[in-house]
Amino acid sequence: MVERLNGLLWYPTLYEGFEASPNVIYTGASPNQNSLALCRYLMDTFGTRFYFVGSDYIYPRESNRVMRELLKSNGGSVVGERYVNVYARWQDFVPIIQDIKRVRPDVIFSTVVGEGTVFLYQAYANVGLDPKQVPIASLTTTEAEIAAMGFDVGEGHVTAASYFQGVEGSANSAFVQRFKKRFGADISTNMCAEASYFQLHLFAKALEQVNSLDTEVLRSMVFGTSFDAPQGAVTVNPMSGHTDLWTRIGRANRQGQFDVVSQSKEPVHADPFLIGYGRATQTGSVQ
Repeated sequence: MVERLNGLLWYPTLYEGFEASPNVIYTGASPNQNSLALCRYLMDTFGTRFYFVGSDYIYPRESNRVMRELLKSNGGSVVGERYVNVYARWQDFVPIIQDIKRVRPDVIFSTVVGEGTVFLYQAYANVGLDPKQVPIASLTTTEAEIAAMGFDVGEGHVTAASYFQGVEGSANSAFVQRFKKRFGADISTNMCAEASYFQLHLFAKALEQVNSLDTEVLRSMVFGTSFDAPQGAVTVNPMSGHTDLWTRIGRANRQGQFDVVSQSKEPVHADPFLIGYGRATQTGSVQ
């Protein structure tokens, strides 16, 4: 519909990659900006045997396909794979957690979304599994989901994202301060809020320069532009309409925030089709 009407969609969440539309500005992470680093970190830190749990639609299945290829190319394996309805209830996760206890993987890779995320982590906690040994790792579990499930339930689990509230820097400090003043001191920022924030600034900057909502004119001005976002400097990559973003790995702490355990030294160039990365997890600059 966006293409048919020649609109310009600004898309602020991560997605499964392998897409590029001239009518979309992608400001969320693509697989080379989260899955690659996450796979490397998990294999180096916990082990090579992964168990996949996902909601049953395109994002989880495609994200799991990418992760499976990364594992296969780097000596890892998938020892279990289960999907639940997008509107799954807590009882749907009980047999999955029981199977995880039986299989004993090194890592649980979750692509569960929505309220099901809370139920998965709570089911995990109810059977006494230890995130220090076998964490749930995700691309979508943000500060908002951690708050919903309980800080004690989320503690120790892993997320790969371009942004966490605890990112250091003056731009983020100012952003968090304004955010909390607007929405409440107990509400945390997260990667979706941050991407929505900086993409609006990119849009306003381009609109000010061209004074036109014509898609062709506006898009040409947006491509290649940069902004000092809360996560760090970002740039809309003119090759794909995706944004060069930072890559970070965080572990949730008892305060409901993420401790950054690994991050890229600079923004990671958007490569939604994984053309320049192949399937080797050692590619990229992560410290």
